[in-house]
Amino acid sequence: MSYGYGYKNGVSPASTGGYGGVSPFGGGGYGVPTSVLPASTTPNMPMPMPMPAPMPMPLMQQGTGTMGAQSVPMVPSGSFITPSGGNIVTVPVMEESYVENILRLNRGKMATFYMTYENNREWNAKVFRGIIEAAGRDHIIISDPSTGMRYLLLTLNLDYVTFEGEIAYEYPFQGGTITNTTPLTNR
Repeated sequence: MSYGYGYKNGVSPASTGGYGGVSPFGGGGYGVPTSVLPASTTPNMPMPMPMPAPMPMPLMQQGTGTMGAQSVPMVPSGSFITPSGGNIVTVPVMEESYVENILRLNRGKMATFYMTYENNREWNAKVFRGIIEAAGRDHIIISDPSTGMRYLLLTLNLDYVTFEGEIAYEYPFQGGTITNTTPLTNR
């Protein structure tokens, strides 16, 4: 029997005392050491370090929701705590150009959404046409004016979007904003 380790029997060097006395532990093997030799007799072996004592947790005061003399500060999501305990709240300067932001700028417009659904035997690709109602980081909500049906589409499946008219567009670039009305420059 080999147990997958390349040994023909059920006994491995780990359970028989190691590989001829080269184990760093006096008893050999990979399990719990039977004895540890002093550091002076085992060169290149680190000294065992004592474990630090656990810090006691402050007790909660009843009815106040605070801990001892200190209270846990409320920290908004996305902010940082300084070493002195203060909060640094970061606010994005401008929105960046993402599909959801472009779709939000075009709310109320008719658009055609081309979607791909991998590993789907019934339909691999599907086209949705409707008025843009809302767009989030991972979803788009459109409504079909002819049927009144509303669709929640995942941007994960979005290939591209077409519009019949102009596309409202803003993009922060080098301290300014580029829009669909910004003139093109020749280089």
